Amino acid sequence: MRGYYTPEQIRNAEAPLLKSLPNGVLMRRAAYGVATIVARELAERTGGVAGRRVTILVGTGDNGGDGLWAGAFLRRRGVAVSALLLDPARAHAAGLEALRASGGRVVSRCGPADIVIDAIVGISGKGPLRPDAAAVLGQVTAPIVAVDVPSGVDPETGAAPGPAVTADVTVTFGARKPVHVLAVPRCGRIDLVDIGLELPAPAMTSFEPAEVGRIWPVPTASDDKYSQGVVGVLAGSAEFAGAALLCVGAAVSATSGMVRYVGSAGNDVVSHHPEVVVAPDLEAAGRVQAWAVGPGFGTGEDSAEIVRTVLETDLPVVVDADALTILARNESWVAGRTAPTLLTPHAGEFARLTGADPGPDRVGAVRDLASRWGVTVLLKGRATIIADPDGTTVVSDAGGSAASTAGSGDVLSGIVGSLLASGMTPSTAAACGARVHALAAARAAQGSGGELAAPVSASRLCAAIPEAIRIVRSLTVGSG
Repeated sequence: MRGYYTPEQIRNAEAPLLKSLPNGVLMRRAAYGVATIVARELAERTGGVAGRRVTILVGTGDNGGDGLWAGAFLRRRGVAVSALLLDPARAHAAGLEALRASGGRVVSRCGPADIVIDAIVGISGKGPLRPDAAAVLGQVTAPIVAVDVPSGVDPETGAAPGPAVTADVTVTFGARKPVHVLAVPRCGRIDLVDIGLELPAPAMTSFEPAEVGRIWPVPTASDDKYSQGVVGVLAGSAEFAGAALLCVGAAVSATSGMVRYVGSAGNDVVSHHPEVVVAPDLEAAGRVQAWAVGPGFGTGEDSAEIVRTVLETDLPVVVDADALTILARNESWVAGRTAPTLLTPHAGEFARLTGADPGPDRVGAVRDLASRWGVTVLLKGRATIIADPDGTTVVSDAGGSAASTAGSGDVLSGIVGSLLASGMTPSTAAACGARVHALAAARAAQGSGGELAAPVSASRLCAAIPEAIRIVRSLTVGSG
């Protein structure tokens, strides 16, 4: 499991090192890491290091000092280094002295470069780039390596409310910060430099694919269809039969236990998935170990009564789509519920539940809803955020936007519902489901040669679930 730490946690972890080490040592460790990675980028992109050109965009404070020291280390490798000081009077004195002593130049404009180092604002920065910095950034055409975080991007929320850096590579120190999972498109590739920090528990985590593979339910010799988990699906209607097919199809593909379907699309479901047991109503549904309710279900009185009845059970429930719209009018139905409850809204559904858009601090908004309602919440997006009532937070970056397609959420509901039925906690089921869902979307979007094919449909995404599971499972081989 990968951890992400707030700026305050990082500063607290740095404090004892700053006291115990000679002045400037910690900064030089970080800067040497930046210089090493920039040199590698130069070699890979241009075929060499010596004689190549690097420009550093230098802000005030320690982030600028990191950049200046990195420039001094690059000079030792024969790189032609120029520093553009955005506030010369407040530039880091020791770093600037080291750069000049190494033969680096201070320049007044951003000229041609093979790589530009963004050392404008660090983890203490908030808000967009100032106009002068934004104007300089507008002149940059070379690949950008950001120091710690891309300047102008909030290190805790990943929001970029105005002009901000979009880096090709971000070099971060000691530990990853929330921005490195919440705003991956802004960060590019993220390289971590170990500077010797002793860290507390992270503010949030993400599941690595191999970890998902290790905990994905796989039948053993003693298992049967019931011990593997029976998920009940309440989805679809005369108008939206496809939602039932997608949700059921995903549940069938996600585990090899049993799927029961209740709803008006039973004939369509059986014609596509003959292994699914269909019932006309809840009373006839039979044994179920978790419910997934809502996709294409309708929001009328009959649908609302079914949602209420399901939430009155002591079974785990995934609440999605139309069921969320119903729940927005009936918050009391989950108040005090002790059985696992997972809400899976997109931004619009989140606004219906809370009366407000998630806003730039999506993590804070999800944590607040989870705490107030006493449920686990999964907010869909490129970075999917999952929070438990106690504030424990997992983030899953999709790695792309292939899953942004109609019906994709119905597929996710089926996957997560099946994992809940297998006995996983809501947050673990949500995190594993989101990871496999994103991987299936990425695989479905690829052509035979690995290139991006036609836009992915939810049906193709659903069909790619077994391959995605096979991939994460294969990563566990030999991993111990």
